[in-house]
Amino acid sequence: MKESAMLFDQSPVFSVLSDDKKVLVKNQAIFKRYAKGEFLAIDGDIWPYMFLIAKGSIHALKSSLEGRSLVVTTFYAGDIFWGLAFFYEGMPMPVSLEVVENTTIMLWSAESLIPILKSEGAAGWELSRLMVYKMLRASEILEEMTFRPVAGRLAKLLMDTVRDQHNGPITRSLTLDEMAARIGSTREMVCRFLHRFADDGIIDITRTEFRVMDSNKLAKVATNSKG
Repeated sequence: MKESAMLFDQSPVFSVLSDDKKVLVKNQAIFKRYAKGEFLAIDGDIWPYMFLIAKGSIHALKSSLEGRSLVVTTFYAGDIFWGLAFFYEGMPMPVSLEVVENTTIMLWSAESLIPILKSEGAAGWELSRLMVYKMLRASEILEEMTFRPVAGRLAKLLMDTVRDQHNGPITRSLTLDEMAARIGSTREMVCRFLHRFADDGIIDITRTEFRVMDSNKLAKVATNSKG
């Protein structure tokens, strides 16, 4: 509870509320816990809620009719997100929200929170800024998916994976399907390019771990790959 209260108070949207409104909003929050693999909402649901992640992480997933999935973005502790129906009554969810690990959220309905946001101009302004940021992030993702080929997207994913790691082998925490979902491709293409990177001496890979052998080459693939 202390951690969730701290994240609430640090949130750009809620931190600008008056003290009495902060107390009111905290009291209106519904704490919900989810296990890994559960869904908060499914693409197409009418879901008029806003949430703040108190602990854990959540994927926003977009799925195709063929059954392929793309991880559009991932939300972590302190992040705020909402269903479209929170702002527009009857508007369906454009993505599914899947729990990545055991997660706790603070949840508010549109009915309970919107009147407060309307009465608190600073909070409404910060929420607008947050929405603009998410629109820009969506534009970056679309640009990456459109103009960066699969090899480049996979190289960038590998770079992001090792960025905070020390030199040495790194456990393969993502399956081929999960890697494919992160970059909007198929497990077959991921497997193909992993082996190509290994053949080119960029990485060394086994069934359980991998090691970046040439970070400069990997970075070059991430930025200059032609597919």
